Amino acid sequence: MERRLLVLAEGRFSPLRSKTANGAIAYLPDQVVAVIDSTKAGMTAAQVLGYGGEIPVVRDLDEGLRFRPTHLLIGIAPTGGRLPDEWRQTLSRAISRGLHILSGLHTILSDDPEIASAARKHQITITDYRKIPPESEVVSKGSWKTRGAKTILTVGTDCNIGKMTTILELQKEFQKRGLKSDFVATGQTGMLIRGRGIAVDSIVSDYIAGSIEKEIDRSAAEGSEYIFVEGQGALTHMGYSGVTLGLIHGTMPDAMILCHQPTRLKDDYGLSLPDLTRLIQFHEEAVGFFRKSKVVGIGLNSIGLTDEESCAAVEAIERKTGLPTEDAFRFGGKKLADALLRYFESGERV
Repeated sequence: MERRLLVLAEGRFSPLRSKTANGAIAYLPDQVVAVIDSTKAGMTAAQVLGYGGEIPVVRDLDEGLRFRPTHLLIGIAPTGGRLPDEWRQTLSRAISRGLHILSGLHTILSDDPEIASAARKHQITITDYRKIPPESEVVSKGSWKTRGAKTILTVGTDCNIGKMTTILELQKEFQKRGLKSDFVATGQTGMLIRGRGIAVDSIVSDYIAGSIEKEIDRSAAEGSEYIFVEGQGALTHMGYSGVTLGLIHGTMPDAMILCHQPTRLKDDYGLSLPDLTRLIQFHEEAVGFFRKSKVVGIGLNSIGLTDEESCAAVEAIERKTGLPTEDAFRFGGKKLADALLRYFESGERV
C-alpha cells in the first residue's frame, strides 16, 4: 500500500511541541498529505515549521479526508503519553472511514477494548510503536567487547533537543560517502522513519541496555560498519535520566555527539542547563568505567536563530569546547561526519 499520512497534532503543531509530526514531515515528506490542527488551519507546514513546503494544515478529520489519506498518524505526545478522552471520537471516526492508525502513545491502542473492537470491525491495522515484543525484554550480554562495527550515539543537554535529527543527518552523510551505515531508532518517531527499532522509554528498566544492544547487534550482523543510535532523554534531566543511562550502557558508543540548543537556558523543572564542558566530561565518564569513548562534536539545534546567528553560536561553542560544531539539520552533517572519521582513523579509541 502507498502510505498517505494524515497527521493529528491538534493544538500543538509547532517546532518544539509536535516531534512525531515534525519528524514525518522532515523525513517522509512524500507520505504526509496534511496535518490536523484547528489553531493553525489554513497555514502550511513551511509557515509553521520553516520546512515541509506546501503540506496543508487542516481544521479537522473531515477536512483532512479530502486528501485521501490511508493512515492517521498521532503526531504529538500529550503529557504522560496517554490517550486524551477527547481524541477517542476522532480515532473512532478515522477507523470507520478506513484509516489505519499509527501511534506512539504510551496507551497501547491495540489493547484498548473500544478502539481494538472498532479496528477489527473495519479490518483496520493499529501500529503501536511503544508496544514491546517479548523478544526485546533481554539483559545486556556485553557484545560491545567483540563488536566490529563502530557505534555513534547522540546525547543531549536536555530532552527534545535534536538528537534524532542530528543522528539522521549524520547517517545520511555517511551514506553519501558510500560508507556502510545504519540508523537504530529508539523512539516512536525514529521507528516510523526507519521502519523498525525499539521504544526504549517503554522497556522495563532492567532490559533497556539489552534491548538496544540487540538492535545494534542486528545491524552489525547485516553488515553495517557504522551504526548511528538515536539518543533519548538527558543524563541531567530529573525525569528521564534513567532511560538515557540505560541507552548509553546498551550502546557502549565508540563516539558521541552532544546536542545542544543555545537559546534554551532552563529545563522542564526550571533548572539551568549545565555547563557544556562539564557535560562533555560527564558523558565520557558514564562510558569510561567500561571503555574509552569521546564526545567528538556538538550538534547544534539553532531553532529561532537566523543563519547568521546560528553561525555565531557555532563559533562561540567551538571556542569554548574546542569541538567541531554545526546544525546538521539546517546545514548538513559534513563537519560532524569529518570529525567522527578523523577520530576513528586516529586510533585514539580503545
